[in-house]
Amino acid sequence: MDALNGLLYGLSVAFEFHNLGLLLAGCLLGTLVGVLPGLGPVGAISILLPLTFQLPPAGAIIMLAGIYNGAMYGGSTTSILINVPGEAASAVTCLDGYAMARKGRAGTALGIAVFGSFIAGTVGLIGLQLIGGPLSVLALKFGPPEYFAIILMGFTFIVYLAQGSMIKAVLMALAGILLSLIGLDPITSEQRFTFGNIHLFEGLSVVPLAIGLFGLAEVFVNLEKTAPARVLQVKIKNMFPNKSQWLRARWAIVRGTVIGFFMGILPGGGPVLSTFMAYGVEKRVSKHPEKFGHGAIEGVAAPESANNAAASTSFIPLMTLGIPPNVVLAVLFGAFMIHGVTPGPLLMTQHPEIFWGVIASMYMGNVILLILNLPLIPLWVQVLRIPDKILYPLIVLFCLLGAYSVHNSVFDIGVMLLFGMVGYLLNKFDFEPAPLVLGFVLGPLFEVNLRRSLLMSQGSFAIFVERPIALVALIVCVILIILPFIQAIRKTSRPIS
Repeated sequence: MDALNGLLYGLSVAFEFHNLGLLLAGCLLGTLVGVLPGLGPVGAISILLPLTFQLPPAGAIIMLAGIYNGAMYGGSTTSILINVPGEAASAVTCLDGYAMARKGRAGTALGIAVFGSFIAGTVGLIGLQLIGGPLSVLALKFGPPEYFAIILMGFTFIVYLAQGSMIKAVLMALAGILLSLIGLDPITSEQRFTFGNIHLFEGLSVVPLAIGLFGLAEVFVNLEKTAPARVLQVKIKNMFPNKSQWLRARWAIVRGTVIGFFMGILPGGGPVLSTFMAYGVEKRVSKHPEKFGHGAIEGVAAPESANNAAASTSFIPLMTLGIPPNVVLAVLFGAFMIHGVTPGPLLMTQHPEIFWGVIASMYMGNVILLILNLPLIPLWVQVLRIPDKILYPLIVLFCLLGAYSVHNSVFDIGVMLLFGMVGYLLNKFDFEPAPLVLGFVLGPLFEVNLRRSLLMSQGSFAIFVERPIALVALIVCVILIILPFIQAIRKTSRPIS
């Protein structure tokens, strides 16, 4: 099935009445969660995932993809109006978005964020549509050594591109891998780290773990804040940028889209890193860099375009290789598995209704979000005025319901509470939880492919350098490992002027 026929088939799936309703619900819920400060798409998908358990797989994934894209759109609203990012990928938007709002240009900032997101998201989907098929065909030639090397390369990228300390990122990834070992051995079926507890025989579930780390922990962190963020009291008008504003923002949208396109595919990159990179590039190429941070429209257009392009293209490695490139897609990977669908090179042939249905629904979701977001911005502003004493108990309630409904188990609630406290402590000591979740999700794939490779070679590690794709991936790993040391040596050897 070529790209055009695949898209037409996907549109027939996405236009089914129940799937269209689920897409609309996902877009609305995702935007709402994106507007709420701090929770983000990871917490949203984790908390709302149990709502999809009784849905058919295609409809469930369509709804969850709508939540993800909606959160990407909605996160800019809080960044611009209260200088608090709705999710991590909107943090850079605060710099110029809030400054524009204080100058009475909140409508323009919100408008360019929505239009930039729409353009970049659509371009990213075109890339997903065109690259997905050929990459799936190539991935069918991969064996355990290739998958092991690519997953190892993904871990290396995650650590190399970590926003904080590289050592802390390594520790978090290793902790995630160790947690993934809990349960029965995938080859021998022997118990590992279960301590005789029957609830641990199947291992920990990604849903209560992610809800605790990203949902409950965020509530704990926000409870410490003495003064809640206040919505800027400005009239929201002129949300359609005029000609001069478009001329100033057009190349920022183009550059942000290109950066987000490639960073989304890259393991460990994703929307967060792409926004910082796009903002930095825009400031560097600008003729007036001193305006950045004081209300430059380019400072809103570039990061918002980058995060939505990256959100779209990050589905490429998930759906074609079965490897989630970031923490949001790691949780979505768990959603695929819960619904009995294995993402990877066979997804297109075994479940074409999911592969093409998701792509088509994301095109439609972009249009829905464009149509909904502009007129609904006044409603989102009212949502931001919900008192914390009402909002946080509701979030905790949804966290409890989400964790319990995975297996109808009180044990999962305990797991969620435990990781809620762990997430709170990680935040206090500046550890990123994202590498932990990625390590937890990729850990079983990493282990199984390593052991299968060694069984194929009768215990010889030479199999990883005898296969070209595996060798290239390992060389990339080595380069990424030694690069920071080379940079450190150059800094120390540079003469002091």
